[in-house]
Amino acid sequence: MEERRTFRRTTVLRNAKIILGHRSPIVSCTLKDLTSHGACLSVASTYGLPDTFELTFEHGRSRRLCRVMWRSHNKLGVSFDPAEERPAADQPTTAGK
Repeated sequence: MEERRTFRRTTVLRNAKIILGHRSPIVSCTLKDLTSHGACLSVASTYGLPDTFELTFEHGRSRRLCRVMWRSHNKLGVSFDPAEERPAADQPTTAGK
């Protein structure tokens, strides 16, 4: 099978969380492989997951905006939007509103 990726991915097995939005459930997943440009995620089911979401995998220290490039019944291939990487501590809160 011909490799089509531009960037070689590093195999990792790390717990991660898919953040769907305010007041939406957080979906647990496993980070299977990774580059600075994207990742492969293993989930219980891809059914109902949107084409864009935030991902955190450094114990919540940062979030990455992801765009789904491909999906199967239990895996997602995502690309990262580098302009959207930011520390989780910088996330806006609704406290005091």
